[in-house]
Amino acid sequence: MTRVFSGIQPTGELHLGNYLGAIRNWTRLQHETDAIFCVVDLHAITVPKTPGQVGHDSLRLAQLLIAAGLDPEVCTLFVQSHVREHTEGGWLMQCSVSFGELSRMTQFKDKSDQHDFISAGLFTYPALQAADILLYDTDEVPVGEDQRQHIEITRDIAERFNSRYGETFVLPKAVVPRAGARVMDLQRPDAKMSKSLDSPKGTVGLLDDPKQIAKKIKSAVTDNDGEVRFDFAEKPGVSNLLSILGAATDQDPAALADSYEQYGQLKVDTADAVVALLEPLQARFRELEGDPAETARLLKVGADKARTVAAPVLARAKGNIGLLAD
Repeated sequence: MTRVFSGIQPTGELHLGNYLGAIRNWTRLQHETDAIFCVVDLHAITVPKTPGQVGHDSLRLAQLLIAAGLDPEVCTLFVQSHVREHTEGGWLMQCSVSFGELSRMTQFKDKSDQHDFISAGLFTYPALQAADILLYDTDEVPVGEDQRQHIEITRDIAERFNSRYGETFVLPKAVVPRAGARVMDLQRPDAKMSKSLDSPKGTVGLLDDPKQIAKKIKSAVTDNDGEVRFDFAEKPGVSNLLSILGAATDQDPAALADSYEQYGQLKVDTADAVVALLEPLQARFRELEGDPAETARLLKVGADKARTVAAPVLARAKGNIGLLAD
């Protein structure tokens, strides 16, 4: 069975774009592949955090992922720092990647412009990410186009390690999910809906109140010509609404356009569909939120499952290097 790995940072609240663009695809993958999903809390501390923030956010994110449909009895769901092989493997990867390769990563350039304090961890982030992936003999990594560079450098690191020390790591392949919806900011439809984009009116959080969700969607930016047509180049705002409605109701957004003559009704129907889509997710989250010990238990089970895969792979890498056995 194909093994799939993906990770998500516990930073910011998950939004509709995360769900329709990635997480809903994960819920499908868990039934079709050997799926491993990781809350990458160590990546989150590459920028300064207040004490306790990452732990709180990690638990909340895990609860949201389960509420969204990830089943810990079907997939492997765990927190990165709970599997110590990640940090040890990360060091092996740091020693297998060059300064020049890391300095060319576009994500480092973008993020370093946003912070006064630039940690060494932010610079070596791709090495730890490579360990995250390679420790599980991963075949495929579902990613957006903006993450392809990270999978490419992971493959480069693995190939270099294998060349130096013998066949050790499986070379993973980046896969752009076929079912991911294109969800843009409701107020800035030329930009993806994003946790990092400061646009509260343009972002629908998965835990937003239904009235708040409806208000945001009904206030979405469209245009002045009044024609309902699915065309992101010419009509990004309208097309964004059609894309969201199509994803929420499992319909083709281009075909949906023929059903509307007014933007107002399109907004109403989109709002109703999103509220209905998120209602069971929000109810399940409230159940999980009321029993944090159960979520912690599930994450421990996931970490134990993850370690049964990661530990032998790390041992193989250390053995091939020729490190003195402990």
